[in-house]
Amino acid sequence: MAIRNVISTLGTDGTEVMGPGILMWHYPGADIMNGSLLTVESNHFCVLKSRGAILNVYDTGQYPVETPQRPLLGSFQQAFYGGQSPWQYEAMFVSRAKSVVKAQGVALSRELAEMVYDVDYYVHIDTKEDAVKLVTHMPYQGHALTTEALNAYAGPVVEQAINQLVQITPLEQVNEKIHDITELVRGHLQDFLGIYGVTLNDVKVLMRPRDERMRELISLRAFGLSEIDAVRYYVALKMAERGLVSAPNMAVGEPFHIGITTTQASPLAGITPTPDVNGPAAPAAHRTV
Repeated sequence: MAIRNVISTLGTDGTEVMGPGILMWHYPGADIMNGSLLTVESNHFCVLKSRGAILNVYDTGQYPVETPQRPLLGSFQQAFYGGQSPWQYEAMFVSRAKSVVKAQGVALSRELAEMVYDVDYYVHIDTKEDAVKLVTHMPYQGHALTTEALNAYAGPVVEQAINQLVQITPLEQVNEKIHDITELVRGHLQDFLGIYGVTLNDVKVLMRPRDERMRELISLRAFGLSEIDAVRYYVALKMAERGLVSAPNMAVGEPFHIGITTTQASPLAGITPTPDVNGPAAPAAHRTV
């Protein structure tokens, strides 16, 4: 007689195993047998496999496992596994929730300047047919398929799509093309992920120069400064950060003059004061300029 047990994504302490970043989870136990109960949460699909072949796909609910009985060799397996061999049946739980995948990399502008990009794209598994595609076509390691593993396949597609447009765009105009870049990435990603049954919901792209100095210069150019003025103001800001008093002169393009302190004699110098019979003579007046 088969052991009647519950197969679900809940741990022994009741916590959910399939948290953020988990697209698919392979039930690690070898105790799925005829009569076991599959519990599928509202945001999951469950794909049941037997020796590599897909037997059924389950939606939300609880289902008894009904599988064809197969004879076993050996009374030891008969006694401990209730007539079923271990790992004969496998349960693959697929998340239906929306997940965010992050991709990062470097693209080159028309001037071969390095641009850093950050791409966030949101995906989910929409139907039971898509869940079968994911289980069938997407390889994974261990007992879970993560968003990082998915990005290992999709990342090169993102890089190629971004470079396709950025490499023919001047550095200063890359952010003006961000909408076109986003749409290009969206189209390439959707075509690629569709093979694995993954639906693409949204894409967000951010780009910036990799060199911090270049980023600051472009920011100054955005104020309407010419190239030489932007460089001069950039140098003036760096000088001001170091406390140099000549920073304003650098900003306006004027030379810096160092003043000279001089000493001038008072017009009364050289005049001998009249002695005062009532006290000492008053000292001569001096002025220092």
